[in-house]
Amino acid sequence: MTSTLLPSTAHAPVINRPNPVAVGTIVWLGSEVMFFAGLFAIYFTLRSMSPGLWSAEAAKLNFGFSLTNTIILVLSSVTCQFGVLAAERLQPNGTGWKPSQWGMVEWYFLSFIMGAIFVAGQVWEYASLVSEGIAFNTNAYSSAFFLTTGFHGLHVTGGLVAFLLVIGRAFAVKKFGHKEATSAIVVSYYWHFVDVVWIALFIFIYILK
Repeated sequence: MTSTLLPSTAHAPVINRPNPVAVGTIVWLGSEVMFFAGLFAIYFTLRSMSPGLWSAEAAKLNFGFSLTNTIILVLSSVTCQFGVLAAERLQPNGTGWKPSQWGMVEWYFLSFIMGAIFVAGQVWEYASLVSEGIAFNTNAYSSAFFLTTGFHGLHVTGGLVAFLLVIGRAFAVKKFGHKEATSAIVVSYYWHFVDVVWIALFIFIYILK
C-alpha cells in the first residue's frame, strides 16, 4: 500500500503583505500631489502673463520672517521622525525628561507646537500684506499667492488635527500596539509631504521672485 505524503506547511514562506492603511495613505498623497501640481500650474501661468507685476509685488514679501518660519516647519519634520522611531519601538510615552528618553507623544506634541507656530506666522504674514494693500482680490499676484499658500496652510492645519488625534489615541488605549504605531507612522507621511510642498512653495515664491 502506497501512502501519499502531503506537503508540509511548517516551512512555507511567509507573505508579507503591505499594510492597507499605509498603502491607502500613499495613494491619497498621490492625489494631493496632483492637486498641488495644479496650483503650481496656476501660479506659473499667471506669473508668465504679468512678470512686471510679480517683481513689484514680490518685493513686498518679508523674506527673513518667511525663512525663519520655514526653518521651524522643516525642524518639525525632524521631531516628527523622532516620534516615528519611538512609535516603531512601541514607546508611546517618555521614561524621563531628557529628549533621548521621550516617547512618541512628546515628540509629536513638540511637532504640533512647531506646526502651530508656522500657521500663526503665516496668519501674521497675511495680516501684514493686507495692511499694505495686498488682499486676495487685489491683483493676479495676490490671488496666486493667497491661493497657493492658503491651501497649504489648510493642509498644515489638518496635520495638526491628526497629531492631536494620534496623541489622544495613545492615551485612550490600554496598550500601545502595532495598530496605534501604524496610525502614527501614516501621519508622519502626511506631515513630511506638507513640508516638502512648502519647501517648493518657498523656493518659487520667496527666492525665485
